[in-house]
Amino acid sequence: MQIDDTDRRILRQLLADPAAANAVLAERAGVTSATCWRRLERLQAASIISAPAAVINWRAMGYEVEVSLRFNLDKTEPRAFDEFLAAAREVPEVIGIETFLGRVDVRLNVIARDMAHYQELYRARILALPHIADIEALMLIATIKEESALPL
Repeated sequence: MQIDDTDRRILRQLLADPAAANAVLAERAGVTSATCWRRLERLQAASIISAPAAVINWRAMGYEVEVSLRFNLDKTEPRAFDEFLAAAREVPEVIGIETFLGRVDVRLNVIARDMAHYQELYRARILALPHIADIEALMLIATIKEESALPL
């Protein structure tokens, strides 16, 4: 599906204020409410816009530690990836799972309340994940830029 300048204006306004009502988006984008609604419906039908999502501030909920864990898996086992990913999905503190081509097979983003909680989680849940050949931990110090949108 091709998008035009009107779609881009609507998308820019939606990115700037995802909770804005349709009438507000329409006014800011310079279109009627009906046009805005139809275009948003068309963009959703084309999977350009997915369902609205909540952005949770984990730190405000008491999770002060975030760690990115990089795994290399034992690839001699044919089901290593599937079994590892299934087990990782069961760990509530895992908030992100990504797979890669290259030197790293899988990355998990893990949150914990504090270092003691992380150490407990690491020993009891992370090291128990199947088929780990190697693991590297990177502790998040600061997020400098976090952008989910492409320039429109």
